Amino acid sequence: MTLVGYGVLVALPAISAARVALLGFSEEQVGRLSSADLGGLAAGAALGATMIAKGNRRHLVWLGALTVIVANALCLRYQQYPITLLLRLLAGLGSGLYTSVAVANLGATARPARAYNRMLFAFAFSQALELQVLPHLSMNGIYAGFIAAYALGLAGLNWMPAHAEDRQLEVAVDVENGEGHRVEHRRVPAYLVWLCLLAILLTYTNIGGYWTYIELAARSAGVAPDWISRLLVWGSLAGILGCLLATRISNRFGLARPLLAALMMMAAAVGLLGLGMNTASVTLSLLAFNWLWIFIDVYQMGFIANADHSGRYSSLIPAAQGLGQIFGPNLAASLLAGGADYAAVFGVCALFALLAWLTYLATYFRLRRLIPELADAA
Repeated sequence: MTLVGYGVLVALPAISAARVALLGFSEEQVGRLSSADLGGLAAGAALGATMIAKGNRRHLVWLGALTVIVANALCLRYQQYPITLLLRLLAGLGSGLYTSVAVANLGATARPARAYNRMLFAFAFSQALELQVLPHLSMNGIYAGFIAAYALGLAGLNWMPAHAEDRQLEVAVDVENGEGHRVEHRRVPAYLVWLCLLAILLTYTNIGGYWTYIELAARSAGVAPDWISRLLVWGSLAGILGCLLATRISNRFGLARPLLAALMMMAAAVGLLGLGMNTASVTLSLLAFNWLWIFIDVYQMGFIANADHSGRYSSLIPAAQGLGQIFGPNLAASLLAGGADYAAVFGVCALFALLAWLTYLATYFRLRRLIPELADAA
């Protein structure tokens, strides 16, 4: 269900290109539509987070899926830009409800980091599949595909708990003293979790701007369209390597330090295109970006889930991601509308990756002082 909920996000390059080629939308309009889809995702996830502690999770999923299906069905009939903008916002709201519950359930498992790693491993394959198939479909075919995916996702609803135990921001740590080991329960300050959510927002502002425009930018730089299409698929499969390495590295170094290193490399991969674009730089940047995207997601999701076993704060992860996806494409669209080139867009994206790095660095040092066992947890 999480893979379905993130379906629009991962397919943005193909969807953006289709909206330009098939519907005649401008580059600025494409950015606004992406922001509507993913801004709705953020709002729906935030709404889900307020209801998930007391509400019935199965009912929330039904409501979210029905909203997405109706909105996409209407998109089959109405394809004018103003109407499409409103319908994509509605679809995003339903997607946010649906996805927030799925992500929260993964965060409430016994080993959340491993659960997220498995989800993101499958995510790499689903991303590659979408980017391989969607460019060959009509716009109505794309909308119909999302309708079918959400309906199919409901098949797993019976395995979902209607309610979950509420253990917010309480962690058990193994403390060593002169008499041996004992388990203590520590309370994680809420502001540290909010800082992590802020860092996710900043990370996805970078991702949203980059991922919405990378295909259009590469084409404008003269990179062969067939090569770009292959790169998008290969880049998605590169995320598999990120998943395979993420758990091994985390088991040795914890979550925080590899996350800081990955964000710095992400800034470099994105910023590379700010220096100029050609086939070689686009290839290197896109492959590195996809590998690091999955790598970073494993650590970001696991970091919050380790502190919040109830899943309530984990359910806000799609909200932070979607909010970043509002800012990213809108900021990029505004830069382009103001006369900036794609080099400026990718330079600003890299800046947001660095801001996320600084936010995590401050959070990590603070947590090292308060609960060092959690700061370096795997």
